[in-house]
Amino acid sequence: MPKQSVKPSVAELRPVVHPEGVKDRRSGEHWAGRLYMREISLRCDRYLVNTRITPNQLTYLMVVAGVLAGAALLVPGLAGALLGAVLIQIYLLLDCVDGEIARWRKQTSITGVYLDRIGHYLSEAALLVGFGVRAADVFGDGGPEWLWAFLGTLAALGAILIKAETDLVDVARARSGLPAVKDEASVPRSSGLAVARKAAAALKFHRLVGGVEASLFILFVAILDLVRGDIFFTRLGVAVLAGIAIVQTLLHLVSILSSSRLK
Repeated sequence: MPKQSVKPSVAELRPVVHPEGVKDRRSGEHWAGRLYMREISLRCDRYLVNTRITPNQLTYLMVVAGVLAGAALLVPGLAGALLGAVLIQIYLLLDCVDGEIARWRKQTSITGVYLDRIGHYLSEAALLVGFGVRAADVFGDGGPEWLWAFLGTLAALGAILIKAETDLVDVARARSGLPAVKDEASVPRSSGLAVARKAAAALKFHRLVGGVEASLFILFVAILDLVRGDIFFTRLGVAVLAGIAIVQTLLHLVSILSSSRLK
């Protein structure tokens, strides 16, 4: 374990908790982490590395923050959307901090990785389900319109399946006695599909069903609703995210099957 001081400096922490390549992982690092959250988490690490708080406990707190973000969307109006976005930022911060503390203490584990993945599944699904229930207007005078809750749940299912499709590649390879997949294997063997994949990656529309992006999208449509005076844009947003989730689930499956990831 690195030599500890009462409160290690950012300079002491950085090479250990942010080893070379950690911010450059193709699918393992969120753009918000690279842009600002990794720098914020470094400052938080200073106060946590010498406490009794374990990395797994921080992961549990991450899950709580993510699930509460979905519940916060039940608060009507802009306040609920703003609270949800703030809680997702806390969720992202804890997602950075838990791994950084584990690296500093040399406490990285398979259990920690597993809990982290489960946390992402639960939190992002909770946010999208909460968005659907918000659009259903459960506290409205006319009674809830459950179609919107269904669409939000459909978006949540799609978001989970997209992650599962990626994770199950390594499960399938491990059960076949193969090593983990390499980045270059993700390129489709068909040139046409490769071009389509690059176009989709450039547009990045699929990111809207991710936790951070979805929370900002929800906040944006809440502002539009405030101006309009109803929840038209929230309902439109739920329909858009459900459509994106369904299309992306199918495209991602085709992309995996047409690549060398299962070879």
